[in-house]
Amino acid sequence: MRSRGLWMLMIALLAGLAAVVLAAQWMQGQSVQKGRIAVANADIELGGRISAEMIRMVDWPSDSVPQGAFVDPNPLNGRVVLVALQRGEPLTEARLAPVGSKGGLSAVVPEGRRAMTVRVNDVVGVAGFALPGTYVDVMVNTQAEGGQRGGDRERSISKIVLERILVLAVAQEADRDSTKPKVVNAVTLELTPRDAEVLDLARSVGTLSLVLRNPSDPVRTVTTGATKQELLGLAAAEAAPAKPTPVARTQKPTPSRAAPPQASPDVRLADAGATPPAAAVAVPRACVEIVRGLSKVTECF
Repeated sequence: MRSRGLWMLMIALLAGLAAVVLAAQWMQGQSVQKGRIAVANADIELGGRISAEMIRMVDWPSDSVPQGAFVDPNPLNGRVVLVALQRGEPLTEARLAPVGSKGGLSAVVPEGRRAMTVRVNDVVGVAGFALPGTYVDVMVNTQAEGGQRGGDRERSISKIVLERILVLAVAQEADRDSTKPKVVNAVTLELTPRDAEVLDLARSVGTLSLVLRNPSDPVRTVTTGATKQELLGLAAAEAAPAKPTPVARTQKPTPSRAAPPQASPDVRLADAGATPPAAAVAVPRACVEIVRGLSKVTECF
């Protein structure tokens, strides 16, 4: 009886050992092969230049290595990042400027684009909410001439001249991860060459305002601008046709009953010693005497 219990204990120990071995083999089969890639060893701001101290190599699952990742840290030394990176983020080719680019904001400006800075204040800069990475519209308020030559009058007009413009930097900061409002005196915008010309003209002829917009709203709108006449409701009044002024009817004067009779023109001319008009001179007429029975009748023609 005692030997039978020992046998049962030995069988149980063997079964447990076999289970441990099988579990270890199964876990080894499920383990993922790992490689080593380069990641940021510190926070790197947009346009920053990478140094050797900013790079470290870490193990990374082989089946989820980011495209363009670096397995050798040496080619990364001196490269410039196009986006702000946090510590531990992989360094990939898509996040780096071309080889030979200098650090700073110029490396962030895409090919075919330009960076231009405009002066703002707490109102023009949308109370500091125009941060790097946001989109704004640019509106100008100026004086437009109206009326005809010789009687020109200036009228105020506000017009959106540029839409969906990317803010690259505020003052000297280009960090796009910050969401806290920053009241600054200058904002740098990303523009096409044509937009840069429009913006330069707009700030020379009037005052600028930035209008914050949703980055997911790509729809562009066409407006005619708001004028002072429309603001005060004068445009509708000028467009309304003028009503004709009623003309008062004049009544002919009624002659007085006690008025003395007027003399004929011939009499007045005779009294004045003037010659009567030719139309008033009597013209001789031909007369014929007609006899009908015992009566005679004279007819003049």
